[in-house]
Amino acid sequence: MALAVCNGAMCMCSFGTAPSPLMVLPKNKVTTSMPLANIMDNKPMTNILPFLMCTSLANPTVQAATTAALGVLTPMPCIPNITAPWMPGSPTVLIGGQPALNANSKLMCNFGGMIQITSPGQFTINIP
Repeated sequence: MALAVCNGAMCMCSFGTAPSPLMVLPKNKVTTSMPLANIMDNKPMTNILPFLMCTSLANPTVQAATTAALGVLTPMPCIPNITAPWMPGSPTVLIGGQPALNANSKLMCNFGGMIQITSPGQFTINIP
């Protein structure tokens, strides 16, 4: 069993320098006190906000800044680059017609970062 994830859940990217809240839009969603998330709540700058600074050399801005600093890693502002949904979602619970997002789900940034839920935003609903 994993905890359901809702609006305001805290996320962290392995290449980010600070956590960021997950923003879940309430359209077509089950709502408790907060809208519950599904695996398609993966849109950069809508659902996934910046993690302050990015430290991934796969990020072209970080690579350019690091090159300009003669090889000294130079973090640059994070702009999430995501094209795939969260995985895995709940195999048995649907939210808005898609598998529910649970606290064990992960999301990959195209710059190599792994985004994970650090706090699901609620502690009362268990989903498989």
